[in-house]
Formats: sequence, structure tokens, C-alpha cells
Amino acid sequence: MATSGKLPFASDYQQGAHPKILERMVAANMETNAGYGLDAHSEHARSLIRKACETPQAEIYFLVGGTQANAVALDALLAPWQGVVAPASGHVSIHEAGAIEAGGHKVIQLPGRSGRLDAADVDALAASWKHDENRGHMVMPGTVYISQPTEYGTLYTLEELSALRAACDAHDMRLYVDGARLAYALAAPANDVQLADLARLADAFYIGGTKCGTLLGEAMVFPTPGTCPHFFTLMKQHGALLAKGMVAGIQFETLFNETLYQRIGRRAVEQASRIAVAFQAAGYELVIP
Repeated sequence: MATSGKLPFASDYQQGAHPKILERMVAANMETNAGYGLDAHSEHARSLIRKACETPQAEIYFLVGGTQANAVALDALLAPWQGVVAPASGHVSIHEAGAIEAGGHKVIQLPGRSGRLDAADVDALAASWKHDENRGHMVMPGTVYISQPTEYGTLYTLEELSALRAACDAHDMRLYVDGARLAYALAAPANDVQLADLARLADAFYIGGTKCGTLLGEAMVFPTPGTCPHFFTLMKQHGALLAKGMVAGIQFETLFNETLYQRIGRRAVEQASRIAVAFQAAGYELVIP
């Protein structure tokens, strides 16, 4: 429902898509394309994303939304006896209606610090499981989940992300990054983690479109081929395989052509900074500057 005389800040979903995306979708509307993401637009989008991530061999799949992306990816990354380690404030912990648990995997929560997981806490948790004589009766931590930015809008530094990678390697765990709002993290002045860093350090991550300019869609990236065999089929099993795959392909093709994705992120960060300055000028103290 439209609000008269007020600017909407409640949700990313209150408006449609970037005009360039709508223009491209209208222009391609009467094309005949292969289904299920096998069309030329989707393949071109994959090539553009591989170039942006500096991962020429990456496997890339397009899903409709963030919860769906997380549920399918974590089901693929985890063995049946494993759970995912996440901050207590993480999206999979509180805002996905138990989607991960409904898929058969426990979310193992850690407190987190301003929304971020600390590598030392992950290491301690995994070591505790490994040295527990009753571990055969316990859920094994198998993957670490984080988001960039976090639910609090905070950022992982490259040093913190590298430390999490090291903790995962020490305990034979995988690292998965939720990028629902990734465009805004990439554009933040304090950020020092780029797409190529995510591709180098994470086993899987997704580039969010739904909250960053598209009508729908997220691009799941597996930097190393074969990380999750038969992911296409697993998407189908989860009801996550979009028949009209070109709908997502066209949108990501547009986002990664002429750096539109990065420009959308910069615009959003600039406007958020204006709001922050206005609050501070009015005498308010920001919890996270």
C-alpha cells in the first residue's frame, strides 16, 4: 500500500526494479529462449559475473530469493549429520521461519559481535565437538554461515574473513556467505572485501539481486567447480529451479554490464550516509556509525 507524503524505508521490497532492468526485460519479452537458465542471457550473465569475481571456472546458478538460495546451498554443502554455524542474529537463525531446520539441518548459533562471527569462537565450537566423547550423539558443525553486510549493517574485514577461512580449514568445514545486500557492502567506504576476495575465501556465496535492483533473483557462485555436485538437480528437488530462467539471466546480465550493480550500491550508500549525517546533526547518537 502506498504511503502519502512519507518516504518508505521499511523494506527493500516496496518498489520494483531499476529502470534499465525493466527496459531490457521488455526488449527481450518476445524472444524465444531455452528454459531453466540454459538461455544465452543467463550464460552471458555468468560470464560477466565470473569476470567480476576473477573466477573463470566458477559455477553459477540463479535462484529466485534469499531464503531459497540459503536453503538449497546449505543442503548441498552439509552432510545429513551436519549443521550450520551462524550468528544468533543471522538471517538463517531468526528470519527464515526455520527453513534450514525444515530441510533437516540444525542451525548452531553463536552469540556474534555486532552481528559478526569471531573466528576464535568458531574454532572453539568445532574443537569442543571434536573432543567430546559423545560427539556421535551430537550434530557436527559442517559449514559456517555469515552475511556481508550483517543483519546489523556491520562489515567483515578482509582480515576477519581470512581468519574465518583458516578456522574452517582447521576443522574441515566450509564457509558460506549470504550476499543478499552485497552491493551495499561493496560500496561502503570502510569495506576492504571485494568480489574476488569472496571468491578466493568462500566455498560458496551469492550475489543478491532482489534487494539490490532486480525484481527477483540471486546468483549463487561456487568458485571451485564440483564443490556441490548435481546442484542443478538439487534446485529442482527443492522447487527452486526457475523454468523461465531467462527472467533472472536478463536481470543479472544487465546488473553486471557497465558496472550497474556497483553503481546501485554506491547510490544507496550515499543516500544512507545523508540520513546518518542528518540524524547526527539533530543530536542523535548512532549505535553503529
